[in-house]
Amino acid sequence: MDCCFSHRHHLFSTKLRLSYSTLCVPKPFISPPKRRSTAPRFALRALISSTRNSSTSTSSFTWDDVIRVSQPDHVPHDSSDLSGFFEKIEVCNRGSERQSEFVRFVIEGQIVGYIHKGFVDYLRTFKDVFVFPQSNYSGRSESYVTLHEMLKTPEDRTRVVGEVIKCLGEELIPGIRNELYPVVSSFGSPVYFSLERAAAPYFGIKVYGIHMNGFVEKDGEKFLWIGKRSEVKPTFPGMLDHLVAGGLPYGISCGENVMKECEEEAGIPQSISHQAVPVGAVSYADIEGYRYKRDVLFCYDLKLPDSFIPNNQDGEVESFKLIPVKNVANVIRRTHFFKPNCSLVIIHFLFRHGYITPECMGYLDLLQSLRRGDCC
Repeated sequence: MDCCFSHRHHLFSTKLRLSYSTLCVPKPFISPPKRRSTAPRFALRALISSTRNSSTSTSSFTWDDVIRVSQPDHVPHDSSDLSGFFEKIEVCNRGSERQSEFVRFVIEGQIVGYIHKGFVDYLRTFKDVFVFPQSNYSGRSESYVTLHEMLKTPEDRTRVVGEVIKCLGEELIPGIRNELYPVVSSFGSPVYFSLERAAAPYFGIKVYGIHMNGFVEKDGEKFLWIGKRSEVKPTFPGMLDHLVAGGLPYGISCGENVMKECEEEAGIPQSISHQAVPVGAVSYADIEGYRYKRDVLFCYDLKLPDSFIPNNQDGEVESFKLIPVKNVANVIRRTHFFKPNCSLVIIHFLFRHGYITPECMGYLDLLQSLRRGDCC
């Protein structure tokens, strides 16, 4: 029995290698819908009211702009207006009306993602990797995507799907980083295989990350350390970010990842970073073109000493600035300077630290909207 399986597996592997040598030959290419870029060069007033949709747009603001627009008297009497916060949540949760354009991605009977029908057409080329059965789902017959039955182990699936990603190339899946994310049906469940980070939204898998608010207390007032992303970052260059944030790769816990990212992104030693406190999670679901981002962000708070000055170690942050929390709230409310998902985490911080109160109209709706995605 084992010898028979080994022989079949060898034949399958040989056939798969031959198929790659054929399928990776350049051929006519139909591009997927291009992401719309909304990065006009505009004055500060226009920038405050604009919506930034493209993750690759270059920012056109400075720290001076940030400080100026954060002042309470810049837009008087808007401290109880939550509309700017609601707008940021909508930016992270676009395209819900397009869910019918996606089919289920199923592994071992569990839904692990959603793939756009247009992207499925590219996967059909790889007949030894992906199959497309029909099933009765929610009372109707539907096709879905799964992996070939010969791909039984997480290691085989990771390797073979990784080869497919390489064949599809940067034109279809831009920003390949050679960083693997686990493919699971829910947090903590078995890992079916690992997938290239850049490909995650094209397979609609759930991605987990950690975001940490680093704050300081001075004379009874709270301040947040804010980072400005490097202008050469492949995503959201030059935009504002948390002191520490990062995706959760395969094989590392949330707490370990926080300490790792603390050291890399802000030079925070483990003697301090181990005090970071897990305080909840936010989630969102964003559809754009062939991409379906289903992200869950675990939120952490870290109270830092007054004397601490962050120092980026990995070149991904241009600079840092310590800003009063109420002023950071104004920046989020009035502008699109922050990387979109950072706004959700900071709004979560504003709730927990009493900067958004039940007296604000829409308090409960805003609180609930911080978990618009599937938070599991």
